[in-house]
Amino acid sequence: MPKEKLSIVKIGGNIIEDASALEAFLKLFSKLEGKKILVHGGGKRATHIASKLGIESQMVNGRRITDAETLEVITMVYGGLVNKNIVAQLQALNIDAIGLTGADANSITSDKRPVKEVDFGFVGDVKSVAYNSVNKLIEANFTPVFCAITHDGKGQLLNTNADTITSQIAIGMSALYETSIYYCFELNGVLEDIKDKNSVIKHIDTKLYGELLEQGIIADGMLPKLENCFDALNNGVSSINMGNTSMLTQENDNFTTITL
Repeated sequence: MPKEKLSIVKIGGNIIEDASALEAFLKLFSKLEGKKILVHGGGKRATHIASKLGIESQMVNGRRITDAETLEVITMVYGGLVNKNIVAQLQALNIDAIGLTGADANSITSDKRPVKEVDFGFVGDVKSVAYNSVNKLIEANFTPVFCAITHDGKGQLLNTNADTITSQIAIGMSALYETSIYYCFELNGVLEDIKDKNSVIKHIDTKLYGELLEQGIIADGMLPKLENCFDALNNGVSSINMGNTSMLTQENDNFTTITL
C-alpha cells in the first residue's frame, strides 16, 4: 500500500520580513493539499531586534555566533514573535496550526556544535527527530509550524539552521510518509547565471550536481542548501523543490526539482 504524502515547506527570512509576501505565501500554503509541516527561521528579524537591544550580531561565513544573550533574542523572536504571528495568520486561513520548537514534544534533539576553528556558541546540529511524536499532531489534524530552535535533551535550547531542520524532519517523517520538501525563497530556483533571474536549472540530479560544482555555478549560500538536499534524498525523502512561493501552485513550473 503506498504511503500517504506529506509536504514539508521552508520559508526564508526575506519572506518573513515582508508582510505582504508572507501573507501571500501563507494563503498559498493554506491551499496546499494534504498533510503538511511549515519550517521558518527569522534571522533578519533577530538581527534587527538584537540591534535595538544593543546586542551586536556576529557572523562567520554567513553563520551566526550564538552567545547566551543572542540565544535569548533568538528564542524570543523565532519561538515567539515570528512563530506566533505565522500561527495566528494560518488560523485566520482555517489552518489549525500549532507552533513548535524542537523541545516541544521532544520532537528534535541536537548536539551542541563542537568547537573547531570557530566557537559558534549555542548552535545545534540535529541528532534525532521524534517522528512518532510529530505524527501524533498531524494525525490530530494539526499543522506543525517549527521555528529554528532545537534542544539537547538536558534543558538547553540551541539555535539550529532552518534548512537542516527541514531536511531532517523530512528524513524522519519518511518512515511514515512519502515526503516532499519545498524550499521557498526569493529566487525562482537554482540559477545557471546569478545575474539572470530567469536562468533556472529546472532539474538537478547527482550527475549534474557534480558538474555544476566543478563549474563553480553552485557556490556560496547555495552549497549548504544543496548538500542538505542530497543528504535528504539519500535518506528516504522522495522529492525536493526549490524556488519562489508560486511553485506551491499548479500553474507555475519555473522552479528547480532535485532528484538522485
